[in-house]
Parts: sequence; structure tokens; C-alpha cells
Amino acid sequence: MKNIVAGREPVTATEFVELALGIDLELFTGPAIESPLERAARLDVAAEVLADLEDTDPEAAAYARSLMRTLPLKPLPAVRPRRAVRRPVVSVTGSGVAA
Repeated sequence: MKNIVAGREPVTATEFVELALGIDLELFTGPAIESPLERAARLDVAAEVLADLEDTDPEAAAYARSLMRTLPLKPLPAVRPRRAVRRPVVSVTGSGVAA
């Protein structure tokens, strides 16, 4: 059986939630990479949308509020294998150290 929401067939679970609830998940969770200015603007818009949702759909508002408490999925940093750095051994003979 296919799941069709609003005449569209969602491909992923995320798309299904977005279509079924009408909530843009990235608005409340944030993208993987964003500047502090972009984050502030996104959170301002999310707060306004959340206020509207609380008046019209309390269950969707509770879900959106829980999304705001989650962390965005950030790509893992590329792990490069560590190379051993070999420094040449310097032999110093015949030098004196004054005390």
C-alpha cells in the first residue's frame, strides 16, 4: 500500500512528516551548516511559526517544539590518517655548555 499525502507520494519518512503535518523540519532543526546570523534569523521565524501553531494545532506545536530541542545532523569531520613525522637526529659533538 502506498502512502499518499495531499496528492503527493513521499519518498522518505521526513517528507511524509513534512507533508502530513505541514511542518518544515529544517526550520526547527536547522541545516548542517549555518552562520550565527542565519541561525538567529531561522530561530526568529521558527518562534513565530510555533506561536501560530500553538493557537491552531497544539499537537503539531508540541512536535515542532521537540524538534527545536534536537541538534542538527552535522557531517562528521574527515578523518585523515596521521603520518609519522621523522625528524633527523642531529648529533652535536664537541660543544660545551657553560654553567
